[in-house]
Amino acid sequence: MVKVTVPATTANLGSGFDCIGAAFTLYNQFEFAPAERLSITVAGSGQAEISTNPDNLVYRAFAQLYTALERLLPPIDLRISMGIPLARGLGSSATAIVGGLLGANVLAGNPLSQAEVMQLAIEMEGHPDNVVPALQGGCYLAATAASEGWQIAPVPWHPEIIPVVAIPDFQLATEKARAVLPETLSRADAIFNVAHFGLLLRALATGKGDWLRDALNDRLHQPYRQTLIPGYEAVQAGAIAAGAYGVVISGAGPTLLALTAVDKANAVAAAMKNAWTAEGMATQVHILSVDAIGARVQID
Repeated sequence: MVKVTVPATTANLGSGFDCIGAAFTLYNQFEFAPAERLSITVAGSGQAEISTNPDNLVYRAFAQLYTALERLLPPIDLRISMGIPLARGLGSSATAIVGGLLGANVLAGNPLSQAEVMQLAIEMEGHPDNVVPALQGGCYLAATAASEGWQIAPVPWHPEIIPVVAIPDFQLATEKARAVLPETLSRADAIFNVAHFGLLLRALATGKGDWLRDALNDRLHQPYRQTLIPGYEAVQAGAIAAGAYGVVISGAGPTLLALTAVDKANAVAAAMKNAWTAEGMATQVHILSVDAIGARVQID
């Protein structure tokens, strides 16, 4: 049996729209074993919403690797344990793709390198910002290369910057979150985001809270997407009042991510939960850290 554990991810981080992602210490787990016929079982968060048929995303990723190898697809017993809620902006689809590809690669005898698995994952997901940190851990910046492909660069994350996620009890489809974005931007807004993203990279590396407070501001996506998240302003205000440097939408949302100092993390988590509770919204809150390892493979 092959067991693959894949971390949750966040993308955008405010001013880093569609180009930065980080892995967090929240996980989905996938188990693969040879079988006489295909069997898929799911346990954990959102299990009723996950297909147990061949259209399951983990299985599709598993099959994609065998297609790339031009090998016959073997029947498997696939067991999925969900610790990351679906459609909340925490990279659940990226975990499925990375988990399926890694499980297939091991059962196939590890014919592909990590770089080759990463390329397949990017092709399936359509962009690198979630699948790269899910596979490799840490925080990464992705930019299109002058030729084909991508330039992937690690981004230092200071250990005293603590991520706190507040996950509300409703989903927000990425397609809906993208639909509210404007087609064009002013020059002033473009310059604003370029400057603030540069500041974000320096703030993450140095841990300077004053820089981080301003760096998380954004004009590309958050002003439009926050209208889709009931209670956004109350949760943001509560977190900042409790000492957070700032609050951003994790991925496409609706999860909200606060970045804070170590000694403020508990107060920030409580404030975010209380704010959404006051809005009548059930919420999970987690104080996390950046996962530096990425996907883990265990063979039993």
